[in-house]
Amino acid sequence: MLIFSLLFFLLLARFLYIQVTGQVHGQSLEKWAEAKHNKKGVLEAMRGTIYDQHGEVLAQDTSAYKIAAVLKGDGHVKDKDLTAEKLASVLSLSKEEILARLNKPASQVEFGSEGSNLTKEQKDKIESMKLPGIIFTDGKTRIYPNGDFASYILGYAKPNDQDVLEGNFGIEKTLDKYLHAENGSIAYKGDARGLATGNEKIVPPKNGKDVYLTIDQHIQSFLEDAMNTAAKQYEPSMLLGVVADPKTGKILAMSSRPSFDPNKRDISYFLNDPIAYAYEPGSTMKIFTLAAAVNEGVYNGQAYYQSGKYAVGNTEIKDHNGGAGWGSITFDEGVQRSSNVAFAILAQKQLGFDRYRQYLHKFHLDEKTGIDLPGESKNTILFDKEIQKATTAFGQGSTVTPIQQIQAATAIANDGKMMKPYVIDRIVDADTKKVVQQTSPEEVGKPISKASAQKVRQLLETVITSPKGTGTAYKIDGYSVAGKTGTAQIPGPDGKYMTGKENYIFSFLGMAPVSDPQLVVYVAIKQPKLTDTEYGATPLADIFKSVTKNSLQYLKIKPSEVKNPKKLAEQENAKVPNVSGQTMAAAKAALEKAGLTPVLLGGGSVIAQMPQSGDSVLKGDRILLTGTDNKMPNIIGWSMRDAMNLAHTMDLQLKPSGQGYVTEQSIQEGTAVKKGDVLEVKLAPPLEPQPEAEIQKPPGT
Repeated sequence: MLIFSLLFFLLLARFLYIQVTGQVHGQSLEKWAEAKHNKKGVLEAMRGTIYDQHGEVLAQDTSAYKIAAVLKGDGHVKDKDLTAEKLASVLSLSKEEILARLNKPASQVEFGSEGSNLTKEQKDKIESMKLPGIIFTDGKTRIYPNGDFASYILGYAKPNDQDVLEGNFGIEKTLDKYLHAENGSIAYKGDARGLATGNEKIVPPKNGKDVYLTIDQHIQSFLEDAMNTAAKQYEPSMLLGVVADPKTGKILAMSSRPSFDPNKRDISYFLNDPIAYAYEPGSTMKIFTLAAAVNEGVYNGQAYYQSGKYAVGNTEIKDHNGGAGWGSITFDEGVQRSSNVAFAILAQKQLGFDRYRQYLHKFHLDEKTGIDLPGESKNTILFDKEIQKATTAFGQGSTVTPIQQIQAATAIANDGKMMKPYVIDRIVDADTKKVVQQTSPEEVGKPISKASAQKVRQLLETVITSPKGTGTAYKIDGYSVAGKTGTAQIPGPDGKYMTGKENYIFSFLGMAPVSDPQLVVYVAIKQPKLTDTEYGATPLADIFKSVTKNSLQYLKIKPSEVKNPKKLAEQENAKVPNVSGQTMAAAKAALEKAGLTPVLLGGGSVIAQMPQSGDSVLKGDRILLTGTDNKMPNIIGWSMRDAMNLAHTMDLQLKPSGQGYVTEQSIQEGTAVKKGDVLEVKLAPPLEPQPEAEIQKPPGT
């Protein structure tokens, strides 16, 4: 009893002490209880996703992990050498670099950018090594699924000091106020088991808004692939391309070299050349001089002039063949041959410099376009001296940006209506799907009439089709092209123009089809490394023809459509009927009755069809039907567009090479396929007659 009494009084004394002091072993019971029962948590928000015009993801958030190493205390790294060796097999760091970090006098170390933004696969691989002292923290990162793809448009976002994704370049930066996400929080009182007892305080997360661009992922891919090939082969100091819809001003594709991968942020050049690089355009400027003369009614294509040399004041202008010219020729031939003398005469004698200056303003070649991208630069129109006025008419002296030329060219392609270029189609609330901001096509002027635009396109078509034309390399089988070549001199460090075969900016501004252009395409290359048999148009023609033809086929514009679009619209268009759920035999009969070509990929009833019901296609187009036990068809002779439809329908990974129509397929006819299988196809253009002799242009055109 004495012992139990003593223990009782000791316990009572302990209770009294705890009651009075509120502490146990120096720890506040009040704070401990508060921590035990008051729960807090973070509700993560998602940064807005960037899509192309069809909803294909171009930039989005994803889970990421950061690795660290505990060097002191419980669970620290035991074998530093082994740990460094193992981690080097996963991280982009050498064993020596990792070991240097592990030998730091710190309790815990991280591994910089190489140890951040790790994928789940990387995390799982490291965890499987069971390395003591290696820990991970969860987070988010921004990924760009296509890598180096429209990089100067998208820009990039990265975590700031508070580990919140923040736009640092391109659209990611300029639209950060829309894309930006704010994490929410939750706080509540819990019972002993941590379960909520009510009265939760919730601050909901604010997800960023989604941005839809005018960029078409397919057309952008055509451009990126063609430019990658040219950049690798010709190693230029600059290469750029822009594809636009002249009806609306939408930029369908835009790219430049040098470039960067926004996932790696390996950027060293921060200018988006298509909108930021103002340079002497060369002969592509002649398009707008010609348009002004035609619109004013002063252009007589059958009138003759003396080519070769032409005096403006005390300065002599020479044609690009050293001033030799081609004798007395018509102005139509002068356009085809890209005669500097012809355009100087048009500007000075036919139009008059004052009236010509008005057209430069009408085409907005003396002001920014106002495109919704950061970094558009100003240009310079030199128009003080008589010689400056004359040289501006054929693209020397004055400077313009590629995007200015694209905007001005929409007036030629769009029957006189000039459309403002834009890239941001709409901004959408990710939660409510409400459109917050919508960009509509904007007509910014009508510098020439519809009849004048049609006349100019016809004249520019002869630059491509005439044996005397400078643009014969830009012919596209089956499609009519109107356009103009350009070769601009480059000012050197001493203020004089550089010399040498390669020291030029070669360019081409074209549109197709001529009767009703659906695309305006501008490509330019600076200082390409050429062989003795190559000239400036060689790399550009490859890019232009590849991008334009693939894009026209992708847009379902067939070659026959060019010659009589109205007739084709009436006679060759068809609506795809709904055959889903029908037997393959019934579906085949219905499609054939509609003038379409059914391709039966499986048996039983139709599960899916591509194109879908209600889509407008051309008669004779293939309609793909999937059922049970789908198998690979024979796709030899199919177009790139049909091959893409097949890959989409059967969930295959398409890896094309070449241009034109399918000549080889990796999965043979009759083979059963499953989702994710890789289909490699080789394409080649159809056999065609040998091209006409190309004009070898000396520099200066």
